[in-house]
Amino acid sequence: MFWPLLIFAYLLGSLSFAIVLSQLFATADPRALGSGNPGASNMLRVAGKKLALLTLLGDLLKGLLPVLLAQYSGLDTQQQAWIGLAAVVGHLYPLYFHFQGGKGVATAAGMLLGLYPPAALLATSSWALTFILTRTSSLASLISTPLILPLLAWQQPEALLPMSALTALIVWRHRRNLRDLLDGRERHF
Repeated sequence: MFWPLLIFAYLLGSLSFAIVLSQLFATADPRALGSGNPGASNMLRVAGKKLALLTLLGDLLKGLLPVLLAQYSGLDTQQQAWIGLAAVVGHLYPLYFHFQGGKGVATAAGMLLGLYPPAALLATSSWALTFILTRTSSLASLISTPLILPLLAWQQPEALLPMSALTALIVWRHRRNLRDLLDGRERHF
């Protein structure tokens, strides 16, 4: 059951809710405006709160659903984490959109919610606190993901390797934001 769920997770992760919603509601393609990122933060900039919230929920669910299916199928925690990571990889490198996707934070949050809800709550809280203090989504993501996720993986040691890979991927996808933060050019809300 592991391999079919892994493939399903990647294909589900490849659905870009930002792009699909922008087409359904006849708004600007988020890849063409703002940061160019098809995620909830950029949807807030280019399409407003309603579509940003729907994008956030869709991206969160595509990380959560495969993990819950893996749990229901009786797979162990490490297998669940790999399946959740496949959904995040689908979001980052979507098959349906020429392998050019978002940054994976909401999908990772959904994955974490399925694996270990207290960790998801702590990561979300650290993201929210950083965002409230700085009004910078990328900084909030860079703080909550690489600092929180590996530490939380110690609560589920069998998930340490997939969680470390997740952290590396998210930091990699934020490398331009990191450069902009260091140069003082990063966008703020």
